[in-house]
Amino acid sequence: MSVPIAYLAVLLIWSTTPLGIVWSSESIPPSMAVLLRMLIALVLGFMVIKSKKINLPWHKQAITLYSYSALGIFGGMMFSYLAAGYLSSGVLSLVFGLSPVISAILARKILAEPKISSIRKSAMFIALAGLGVVCADNFTLAENGILGLVFVFLAVFFFSLSGVLVKSVSLAIHPLATTVGALSVATPLFFISWLVLDGSINTELWQAKSIWATIYLGVFGSLLGFYAYFTVLQKLSASTVTLITLITPVIALSLGALLNDEALHYKLVLGAFFVLFGLAIYHWGDVFVSYIKKRRALVNA
Repeated sequence: MSVPIAYLAVLLIWSTTPLGIVWSSESIPPSMAVLLRMLIALVLGFMVIKSKKINLPWHKQAITLYSYSALGIFGGMMFSYLAAGYLSSGVLSLVFGLSPVISAILARKILAEPKISSIRKSAMFIALAGLGVVCADNFTLAENGILGLVFVFLAVFFFSLSGVLVKSVSLAIHPLATTVGALSVATPLFFISWLVLDGSINTELWQAKSIWATIYLGVFGSLLGFYAYFTVLQKLSASTVTLITLITPVIALSLGALLNDEALHYKLVLGAFFVLFGLAIYHWGDVFVSYIKKRRALVNA
């Protein structure tokens, strides 16, 4: 997969995944929907690995990489599916847009990365304030909306933690091998979760929309999506990759309104603007300030 195609694939898949999660969970229990999604991706992944004769290592360092990756897959997806019962697809995407911010905080603690600048701290505040506006307009305590918010924040936390831990492993292997290895570790955890949370198979209740959404997420959202994501991570700079998190919420909000009749209230639009504005400052604020200082120095020289 070429880098431009991989980048476009991640952008489109991440934009449609929240709506797919909501649809797949409409008639299929969330724990079963996400388990089926992972099983589809795992089976297809192994078939491609075998047909392409791609090496899938299982030494200690590789298992560590798969385990760290699986943490994001299991924690991120399991809690996202649970949150989908309480929050709209657009809100799910907006909260996930904060993953670079949470990743930076975790990287500061785990990887001893440089101290977060005052500009980035201000950007975090703006983004969180915008998210507060969004959430205040989209959930109520009576509807257990607070539970959905807890679930999606847990999803983002595990997704972000996984990304930080993966950075601590220096191992160059094929992106598809990383994907299949991580799915191999994560899928049994989804099976256990299904047994604990539900454990039943009532296929007569499953609707066509939920079935097709699950198949789409298994093939594209999981297998191709993770493969494209790992490809992009290996080839592009972090700033280019994080640009995706600024674009996907806009597309996800639009798709939710057009295809799932999700209301776009003015508070939602206003809050989304501040979230994205905060993320933009977070990613490029320091660069902009540095540029202004250099320009002033040249003028005064």
